[in-house]
Amino acid sequence: MTSTASVAGPEGRQAHPDHLGHVIFITAAAAMGGFLFGYDSSVINGAVEGIRGKYDIGSATLAQVIAIALIGCAIGAATAGRIADRIGRIRVMQIAAVLFTVSAVGSALPFALWDLAMWRVLGGIAIGMASVIGPAYIAEVSPPAYRGRLGSFQQAAIVIGIAISQLVNWGLLNAADGDQRGKLMGLEVWQVMLGVMVVPAIIYGLLSFAIPESPRFLISVGKKDHAKKVLADVEGKDIDLDARVAEIEHAMRSEHKSSFRDLLGSRMGFLPIVWIGIGLSVFQQLVGINVAFYYSSTLWQSVGIDPSSSFLYSFTTSIVNIIGTVIAMIFVDRIGRRPLALIGSTGMAISLALEAWAFSAKTADGTLPNTEGTVALIAAHVFVLFFALSWGVVVWVFLGEMFPNRIRAAALGVAASAQWIANWAITASFPSLADWNLSGTYVIYTVFAILSIPFVLKFVKETNGKTLEEMG
Repeated sequence: MTSTASVAGPEGRQAHPDHLGHVIFITAAAAMGGFLFGYDSSVINGAVEGIRGKYDIGSATLAQVIAIALIGCAIGAATAGRIADRIGRIRVMQIAAVLFTVSAVGSALPFALWDLAMWRVLGGIAIGMASVIGPAYIAEVSPPAYRGRLGSFQQAAIVIGIAISQLVNWGLLNAADGDQRGKLMGLEVWQVMLGVMVVPAIIYGLLSFAIPESPRFLISVGKKDHAKKVLADVEGKDIDLDARVAEIEHAMRSEHKSSFRDLLGSRMGFLPIVWIGIGLSVFQQLVGINVAFYYSSTLWQSVGIDPSSSFLYSFTTSIVNIIGTVIAMIFVDRIGRRPLALIGSTGMAISLALEAWAFSAKTADGTLPNTEGTVALIAAHVFVLFFALSWGVVVWVFLGEMFPNRIRAAALGVAASAQWIANWAITASFPSLADWNLSGTYVIYTVFAILSIPFVLKFVKETNGKTLEEMG
């Protein structure tokens, strides 16, 4: 993540595009990868019970099929940057769109459990690529004066993708009269849910042909005239294009290519600041947020709520997620990153504890009494709200700002990898933990939310209002 000051000179900082609508279109098209990221991450929520019934598998096997996509995510995230530097940002978007499309078709038409898992890995690779290339491209084409606001398109697209996938799943389930293995268009409902992703994947691919290549990449491959044309379109024709090209070239030459070796300290393996970044990434996942997006329909059904209502609650949770994200985008620069993180941790700890209490009242027939059921539903929505207005956004802001310039890229890569690993651990373990003790599982998530408070207070420094150069 870059700051305006680090990439734009005096002219660049004051530049305003002649056609802001065109720039917004470019940014929105690139953020379509974020929409697919959110959609693909969440669409599996509606297919979990259908897959379990179709292949007659236990919770442990089911969890591996759900979580295996995260292995693909790690592969895609690790390789996207290098591929983009060789063939361009737009080509990587197009590759991701193709992988999304193929994954959607394959997931909708599996002939065995193992090939469903394979298609999910392929979709995960596309997610990982989109998660890296979208923000990078948006930062490189956004006019400096608008970079912060345009950069938020990616996160907004992710949470909208999550919400739309839940709404589509709910609509498809109702079309099949609430039967998760009912027939639609000759397929079982869960297959249609996974196959619908073909539509946004194709749209993403088509949009990638309508937007320009990044000026930074064009300059890196010697296409300066083409880069000037793009810069004129996105930053305005009044800027000194030769000066902007020279400025970008100078920045590229002076950049330090950080490596894994730069992250190593003398006693603790990594430098302390790297461990703090890893801690932020891991705590973000260990509170169990992705249970809300991967398993919420199954969770509500496990405590006696009918499938149609459980899918509706998954959708309303996604709407709360959007509201929380907007709140975070409004306040992250006003009150700071640390206060938001602490507010979020406190709210998450309380709501998770209430969920744990409510689930402890689960009866022998697998239902919750009315009071506990109401508390569980409200607490689940409050948990997502507090996560979205805090850790869902501020962790990425922290990771983009907290590392010294000389190690930023490598440290971000390690922290992101830790996040995928923690995500996998939570996703793979939840079904088995829930079978063991659903209330106990939420106690574990509550403990992690509580532990995140002293972690932030002791180790995490505020980065709001500081330049990247002040980070060391």
